[in-house]
Amino acid sequence: MNELSDEVIDIHLRHAAQLPTMLSTMHLYPVNGAAARVGNQETAWSYRDATWAMVIVGIDPDAANDELITNWARNYWHELHPHGAGGGYVNFMMDEGEDRIKATYGDNYDRLVAVKTTYDPTNLFRVNQNIRPA
Repeated sequence: MNELSDEVIDIHLRHAAQLPTMLSTMHLYPVNGAAARVGNQETAWSYRDATWAMVIVGIDPDAANDELITNWARNYWHELHPHGAGGGYVNFMMDEGEDRIKATYGDNYDRLVAVKTTYDPTNLFRVNQNIRPA
């Protein structure tokens, strides 16, 4: 996220009031310090101009709460996403699909595909936010 507008703060407050379990939360991290001193093309992460990173966390040891937690986290994310920078940080992602991975790497994605094609053409290392080789 680039800005915490009043509207974005209201979204956070609304979803905080609806926590599905006591272990569920949201973390908000400033990322406009050292991360912004490196150019977008110098590493894989392409949102170095962002001001904030966040993680929506839904946790409960009781599997009966899976749907409740998943719906809360997805609704929270969908409501905030239009206010975000467009991508994300792969260490904070789950199985969100190839489009989200491409959005996260932005202009660096094609370069990462070339690296993956050279060093892992059979896609052995794929249990992550996978970049498929060409």
